[in-house]
Amino acid sequence: MTNDHILNLTRFECLGCGACCRQSGYVRLGAKEPDIIAEFLNMDVLDFIETFTCLTRDRNGLSIIDAPDGACIFLDSNGCRINPVKPAQCRDFPVKWRFSGFYQICGWAQKKRFISNKED
Repeated sequence: MTNDHILNLTRFECLGCGACCRQSGYVRLGAKEPDIIAEFLNMDVLDFIETFTCLTRDRNGLSIIDAPDGACIFLDSNGCRINPVKPAQCRDFPVKWRFSGFYQICGWAQKKRFISNKED
């Protein structure tokens, strides 16, 4: 059976399952990301900030707000509404960071485990 640490994350290819977008926690925005996302959404940046972000608990930056169900506000039935301009935190997942339990919910990790288990 494949152990979590055996999966090669440098070959990660998002399957768009949205599992990571349904996890609790912050999606911190970098300094220029509100401007980039607002432009993509054809919004004024101040309107974007007021509508789609909140101040992080540590007051060190902005985070994308959650939808009422706890998922990212930009996740819909077609996937990420801002995928072409998604924040670096999202782009870097899971290679540069990942949450506890990532391997149990990620569609890519589950697929890789299934394939590895079939080969054993």
